[in-house]
Amino acid sequence: MEGLVAKWYARTRHHDLEDFRRQAESVASQLRPGAHVLEVAPGPGYFAIELAKLGDFRIAGLDISRTFVEIASLQAVRAGVAIDFRLGNASDMPFGGESIDFVYCSAAFKNFSEPVKALDEMHRVLRPGGRADRGSSQGCLAR
Repeated sequence: MEGLVAKWYARTRHHDLEDFRRQAESVASQLRPGAHVLEVAPGPGYFAIELAKLGDFRIAGLDISRTFVEIASLQAVRAGVAIDFRLGNASDMPFGGESIDFVYCSAAFKNFSEPVKALDEMHRVLRPGGRADRGSSQGCLAR
């Protein structure tokens, strides 16, 4: 999603900010201070930004959309939080193996061109004992 469509989507999803806050609170309660968190396909970055407000976490976001990376980065600056939003593909992540404590990915698999490779990548980057969440109260992948 790029350009005007991505901007429209960002405005539309802003109406769900309370849901993002609740999800962030649920995830934050599971994390230790300093945890490395990766949000795959963060779109406009609302979840990552809400999570960053709740604790001392190192957060990155990886999205294939330049427009979303720009929107999310700007939103993070406005919110006064430090998040490393990057352009990249979930099927070939630019993160070292076993480097992430928690992976979060919500409502994005339907858009992945290679969903199995994306899952493999999420597993690869998770540290032993790390977890992944699909945007519900239940984790969907553990290492």
